[in-house]
Amino acid sequence: MNIDKIKGRLEFLRETEKLKDVLRSAHTSSGRTESTAEHSWRLCLMAIVFEDQLAEPDMLKILKMCVIHDLGEAINGDIPAVSQAAFPNKGEQERDDLVLLTSALDEPLKAEILALWDDYEHAQSAEARAVKALDKLETLLQHNQGKNPPGFNYEFNLAYGKKYTDADPLFEHLRQLIDEDTREKITKP
Repeated sequence: MNIDKIKGRLEFLRETEKLKDVLRSAHTSSGRTESTAEHSWRLCLMAIVFEDQLAEPDMLKILKMCVIHDLGEAINGDIPAVSQAAFPNKGEQERDDLVLLTSALDEPLKAEILALWDDYEHAQSAEARAVKALDKLETLLQHNQGKNPPGFNYEFNLAYGKKYTDADPLFEHLRQLIDEDTREKITKP
């Protein structure tokens, strides 16, 4: 048992707890602002629920990616999807923040977390592409399910993340169903 390794991992967990307080632009069905940690939790649940529909998934890798994909936001917060175009260096900032968050970890674990994040960010593997699509779909699902403030931009949902959701029949079908909900929100606010 390596006590320094254990201490470093506990420090990492203390730092990542901040993700519970990072708020997103989405709202829950009760109207409360959603946290990034809550988004990541439901993303994991989506992956589990649709596991049997995924082509040869490495579920451990998928779940790790779901948990890690927004971890860097614990430092500088979330940039809402509708605002991301104004932040071309968002990915670099999140990776730099993740490097800082993982600084207390032992090198093999730090390298694994960063490799998973890099794979997700660049959608390199089949698992990363699945998580990218599910991430976009979870956001859209929450936008439609949430009790949002007046003037919420539902039109944004119809184009958001299509690059990822159009890449697989499962995600296309999910997208069609979620887009139906979006269109209903637009016509019946």
